[in-house]
Amino acid sequence: MASQILPLELIDRCIGSRIWVIMKSDREFTGRLLGFDDFVNMVLDDVTEYEMTPQGRKATKLAQTLLNGNNICMLIPGSAGPEGNS
Repeated sequence: MASQILPLELIDRCIGSRIWVIMKSDREFTGRLLGFDDFVNMVLDDVTEYEMTPQGRKATKLAQTLLNGNNICMLIPGSAGPEGNS
């Protein structure tokens, strides 16, 4: 029988490592996952926020941020984000 892993269990395994978060809007975040709750609200540390503007991609460094789980579209564990090759 194949082993099963639940989505929240996978996210739990990512605590302390880099993660790339793609939001439903034109924003993306990369950072180290500090924690999350049952609604997948996330706290990231050492964050870079990427925003698509008419002039191109804009990057902003943040110390910490809280992301609302309702606005998260996709999570990519272990990734350096849109500018990395991971």
